Amino acid sequence: MALEIVESCVNCWACEPLCPNQAIVEAKPHFKIIADRCTECIGDHDDAQCASICPIEGAILDEYGEPLNPPGSLTGIPMELALSLIEKARIAEARAAAAP
Repeated sequence: MALEIVESCVNCWACEPLCPNQAIVEAKPHFKIIADRCTECIGDHDDAQCASICPIEGAILDEYGEPLNPPGSLTGIPMELALSLIEKARIAEARAAAAP
């Protein structure tokens, strides 16, 4: 059982000092969680402290690959709208890249 920090992490340093097991370490290109130290804060806190402070949706995944702060959970933007906006941005980027 261990959490994982993924590429959407912005290296803000909010999580590292909160980890009761010093499982979060600075790494490139983003912080990482040392799996054998991570207890998901079970026995120490009600929630994983890294996820409770993380300002980035989807940056911390559970052992099943599910985000602890899924899209919309911090911003209040409904998932469907967030996905729609992401798709529109991808289309706009593709058009801009293809333009002469």
